[in-house]
Amino acid sequence: MEAYCFKCRGRHELLDPKPVFLANGAPATQGTCSNCGNDKVFKMGRTPAHDALTPAEMTPKAAKGKGKAAKGVTESGGNGSAASGKPLVIVESPTKAKTIGKFLGSQYVVKASIGHIRDLPKNRLGVDVEHDFAPTYVIPVAKKETVKELKQLARRASSIWLATDPDREGEAISWHLTHALQPDIANKPVHRVEFHEITQEAIDHAFAHPRQIDERAVNAQQARRILDRLVGYKLSPLLSDKLSLRGLSAGRVQSVALRLVVEREREIQAFVPQEYWTLEAELAKQAADVEPRTLIARLHKIAGKDPELKTEADAQRLVEVLREARFVVVKVERKDRSRRPAPPFTTSTLQQEASRKLGFNARRTMAVAQQLYEGLDVGEGSVGLITYMRTDSVNVAASAQQEARRLIAQRFGDAFLPPAPPQYTTRAKNAQEAHEAIRPTSVFRTPEAVKAYLDRDQYRLYDLIWKRFVASQMANAVFDATTVDIEALPTQPTDLPATSGEERPLVPGYWFRASGSILKFAGFLRVYEEGRDEGEPQAEDDEGRDRRLPPLEAGELLDLLRLIPEQHFTQPPPRYTEASLVKALEEYGIGRPSTYATIMTTIQARNYVRREGKQLVPTELGFTANDLLVKHFPEYVDVGFTAQMEEQLDEIETGAREWQPVLRAFYEPFQSAVDTAIRQIEKAERKVELTGESCPECGSPLAYKRGRYGMFIGCTNFPTCRYVSPIPLPGVKCPKCGGKLVERRARKGKGRAFYGCANYPQCDFVTWNRPLPIPCPDGCEGLVVEIGKGKAKCLANDLVFEVSEEMLAAAESSALKG
Repeated sequence: MEAYCFKCRGRHELLDPKPVFLANGAPATQGTCSNCGNDKVFKMGRTPAHDALTPAEMTPKAAKGKGKAAKGVTESGGNGSAASGKPLVIVESPTKAKTIGKFLGSQYVVKASIGHIRDLPKNRLGVDVEHDFAPTYVIPVAKKETVKELKQLARRASSIWLATDPDREGEAISWHLTHALQPDIANKPVHRVEFHEITQEAIDHAFAHPRQIDERAVNAQQARRILDRLVGYKLSPLLSDKLSLRGLSAGRVQSVALRLVVEREREIQAFVPQEYWTLEAELAKQAADVEPRTLIARLHKIAGKDPELKTEADAQRLVEVLREARFVVVKVERKDRSRRPAPPFTTSTLQQEASRKLGFNARRTMAVAQQLYEGLDVGEGSVGLITYMRTDSVNVAASAQQEARRLIAQRFGDAFLPPAPPQYTTRAKNAQEAHEAIRPTSVFRTPEAVKAYLDRDQYRLYDLIWKRFVASQMANAVFDATTVDIEALPTQPTDLPATSGEERPLVPGYWFRASGSILKFAGFLRVYEEGRDEGEPQAEDDEGRDRRLPPLEAGELLDLLRLIPEQHFTQPPPRYTEASLVKALEEYGIGRPSTYATIMTTIQARNYVRREGKQLVPTELGFTANDLLVKHFPEYVDVGFTAQMEEQLDEIETGAREWQPVLRAFYEPFQSAVDTAIRQIEKAERKVELTGESCPECGSPLAYKRGRYGMFIGCTNFPTCRYVSPIPLPGVKCPKCGGKLVERRARKGKGRAFYGCANYPQCDFVTWNRPLPIPCPDGCEGLVVEIGKGKAKCLANDLVFEVSEEMLAAAESSALKG
């Protein structure tokens, strides 16, 4: 008999098997793993050997129902007669309940709590700061029916099994359930089960090894929740009051994220481009019967120092010096350079790569990953396709690595297997190394095999996760890299330092360097290559990639075909994207896997930051809110301080700290800072900026106003007159009717911006791309829209062309004045 051993992560022969009944009455066979000697290995299910046990030890068989039987459990669990005497399993979501119900069978009732069933009240602080920060939890109105149903089921159940997610939030949900369901679960066994993938083996192991609720993890979650409530309830009203704007918010982590975006934007605004020049030489072998014969080499050193060509005159002087120079190959270095694959995904890297390659924002990525984790029907019933998607660990189970090695050998051959399964080290601070990276629950469930069962987003994200994991277990890619150093020897005297009696200077004069890199063995690149953010430097082996150099030898003379001076300007740091901002937060140790998507969503939903393409740009409101917080609360919106608080929360979870002293040390100086700010900050006057037009409904002046989703035009006679309209875009007209174009917000997808005609519904023109106030180069009168950084497209003739930032800025300035 074989069983899955969770100690060595593999399926092995079971030694000394013995029939047993578990605490919940389920039959199983316990034995010793033949591979590692673990004597706590269980194979679930009844066998003939169970018949030999005494009737007192026997319990009803825990059948593993499939298909309709399992579905009936999760949908009819509220039926009193059906649930009577059965164990009650509680998870967060109906989808997860359906998948788990399939594996557990009709012996269990599986129900969903639909997330948290208790929280701090919305209409008051809910924290007694005078008595050790005791929280007051309430059951939200929307959850009262759910709790009522769970209490009825718990009253009839023989035992309670809490199968929430394996993180702090999941632990806290289980803890809240035990309190909300009192007294209906009093004196009944309550078990906490934990699994990181929703598969038969993982569920069997979890239910065979229940544990108690981890109070330390609950305390860490409570501390975070109370900390965020204290900051939000103190700073948000202050911000709204002092800026005379309703609906503003500030948060412990979101304000730091906003600060990073604002400070990066100010760096860009203050940046002054510096001109510099480079010089390249196109050289050729003197022998004409080789291919390739030519190469491009860049000026690398002058007298042992980096060249400084600041102006065109500098470059031209050098061209004159080197035009008649002899070019001699001094050194040729050839070596194999290997590149290691990227580790399997963590939450952070999944969000980054999904943004780069799929165009997903963080919220969309996590929503789709949740679906893949909780289970989908892929022709074999509902099954979880990936492991738990909130993790900062790159660890991989040994069994998953062995399975990946079998697939790689079958599909690509043994040459693509490294000698041993690779091991990766996470770069995240305080990573939960007991967790696993995000990976497929089975690599043999290939993207092609499940494509027909998934929607487009599910397939694309699963394909990304599958390829990243498989590539992470493959052999390194190997490049044949060549570097050639070439010295240019001018025929005319130069002002370079000379040496007595030497034909050449001891410090060589003019060095040129050429690099070439040819892929010699694809390795993991056969499957997957990691993307890069804008502005991120190239990998070393990407220098000269796919560039083949001629065969060269030291001492060889080369012919100069031409010198190529080229002008450049230094570039400002790139704006943050969601991907690069998540990466920065992780590197600083701010936030945790479960919080990144919420941070990205919040700063955009509050209109502090808007997306332009993939770039995050602070709004005027974002600048104003950030400046107030930085001026009066510099310590609390500081990267270092916020990272330190995250570390203290982690220490609460490990038991190294108590949660009340951590909150006390934070709150007392924080409340003092709030009190000081209330006294010192002058309330901003509410400014009324008139548009110069009259309200079409009542004739009162119209003014620019700010709302939850940004600026709009409204009547000054509000609330008597409620006329509102969007602000038209300057310099552009509707291509269908000639009317004004306005920015609107989609009702779905957290208000994604699109652009439509102000004459809607009479005119239905819309576009997702931002219209630009520039003419089409072909001279037609079509509407031009932005389709990417530096690229535009005419909707009339589909012409795609480049547009510089200077051109766009001039056009927008002219449109505003006009």
